Amino acid sequence: MSAPAPARPTRRAALTNRAFAVHYLQMLAAMGMGMVVLGPLSMHLVHHAGAEVEVLLMATTMVAGMAAWMVHRRHTWPGIVEMSAAMYASVAVLFPLHWLGAVDSTGLMILGHILMLLGMAVAMLHRRENYYVAAR
Repeated sequence: MSAPAPARPTRRAALTNRAFAVHYLQMLAAMGMGMVVLGPLSMHLVHHAGAEVEVLLMATTMVAGMAAWMVHRRHTWPGIVEMSAAMYASVAVLFPLHWLGAVDSTGLMILGHILMLLGMAVAMLHRRENYYVAAR
């Protein structure tokens, strides 16, 4: 007889869990490395293509680093795809504001970065059992 699966942690428990926080910070570092390594190349290839393209390229460099880290940590492909989609959705939601003139190109890039951080946190909380380590 196998042991019962542990209960899914609450959102509060996940947010106050050291392993959860450390993994979030590791993902931020991986995203930063993706931007440092791939950013110059991607911006050189598509220079002045429009704010939306530049923001999506920035997101792609960050997603590439984050996805590589998740593969290294042996996350499931559905989890990696879900996290990537959350990050792209976080920037795409700003496009209508840009098209209406409420957010300029610089604001789009800055708000895109901020919303990606929030989107990643939401995706992590959705699959919190993958990032949470119970105290012993």
